[in-house]
Amino acid sequence: MTGLAARLPLASSLLALLMLCTPAESRAAEDFSFDLSSFEKKPLEWGGFGEIKFEHMDIGQESALARLNLYDQPRADLDRLSTALQLDGRYSQGITSFNWVLKATAQQDQLAWADTADIYEAALEIKPTAATSITAGKKAYKWGKGYAWNPVGFINRPKDANNPEEALEGYIASELDLILSMDGPLSAVALTTVVLPVWQGVNEDFGQENQANLAAKLYLLYRDTDIDLMVFEGDSRSSRYGIDFSRNLATNFEIHGELAYIPELRQSFLLDDNTLGSREVSALSTLLGIRYLSENDLTSIIEYYHNGGGYNEDELADFLSLIHDGYTEFLINSSEILLNQAELASQRGYGQAQPGRNYLYAKFTQKDPFDLLYVSPGLTAIVNLDDQSWSLSPEVVYSGWTNWEVRLHLSLTGGDSLSEFGSKLFHNKAELRLRYFF
Repeated sequence: MTGLAARLPLASSLLALLMLCTPAESRAAEDFSFDLSSFEKKPLEWGGFGEIKFEHMDIGQESALARLNLYDQPRADLDRLSTALQLDGRYSQGITSFNWVLKATAQQDQLAWADTADIYEAALEIKPTAATSITAGKKAYKWGKGYAWNPVGFINRPKDANNPEEALEGYIASELDLILSMDGPLSAVALTTVVLPVWQGVNEDFGQENQANLAAKLYLLYRDTDIDLMVFEGDSRSSRYGIDFSRNLATNFEIHGELAYIPELRQSFLLDDNTLGSREVSALSTLLGIRYLSENDLTSIIEYYHNGGGYNEDELADFLSLIHDGYTEFLINSSEILLNQAELASQRGYGQAQPGRNYLYAKFTQKDPFDLLYVSPGLTAIVNLDDQSWSLSPEVVYSGWTNWEVRLHLSLTGGDSLSEFGSKLFHNKAELRLRYFF
């Protein structure tokens, strides 16, 4: 039980005990009162954070992505100063509520100035009954049980595997939720249906325009195991089907997994003449992971991810070779033809986060090590299991000041010149972030 329903019986019992233990004269003299309003849920709840962040990057001057992005202005390092402001909240009145997440950013480095102001979420929800809700507006979906990746997140924005808990921009959609509770091994069933339109000015980056897409998720709670069945049908993207699960094997040990199948995934790929072709592939993606909390507050998250819609090792190497060939051509005769072809290939799929096939993710976070209060060191590793390249990110977070958080985060990458992480723009990066929550 939570909220007012859970607090009232406890408060009443304590009050009765005090009256029994207090002399009658004192009870007569005392004027006891109990303020129910202090436990009432407020109609307006809001918060957010402001932050300032400094980054120093050592550019991999001979790496493929450095040559692709900085071929006309090469440099050894890059310093960036950025700020961000995020506001989130909820206003409830009767059976209706309105949720929002707003974010603005600005950054300056030696190359350019950039700023954004985006509505991440702005959605109206109506709950005519306890088992029914209708939502319309912009909403960020988080389908799937994975921490770093969600192959079944058919209407999710892709996460940043190095910062998977950061807020993501949603899509404009309408949603209907139906919930049913029951007795027995199957104790809960919930159906979520989402209509996601794509037309000019609305969800344009989701896929082909002038389409209405339908996604549905069926949630089952069976013998303490969370199970989701998902389906996506529409012409903006190809049809896809998925299932995920999550179960606590012990109080401090959880296992989760996802499986997604796309019968006809449309994919761009490089032809022998360095132009882009198109093909349809049958893609089966899987994820299996664990989360474990030790007795000394060490949290471990480990996940294996097979990206059935990714490129194999040779295909990624061909893309990176094209960049190196294009850079050589640019140095010889100032031609940008091959580099432009590589840039187009990057935009069509080769440049996505984790474009390969098989990955291992591990994150370890220790709370208050050696009795150092408010200090949380951590380590995140991502390995491309096909080309053996890797990313390693140690960090330490300090939260000893009320509402303040300081994070020092390092990123190191390694691998040969034709590997995923060996071709990154920077070889290492240091980040210092100061964030204030309100």
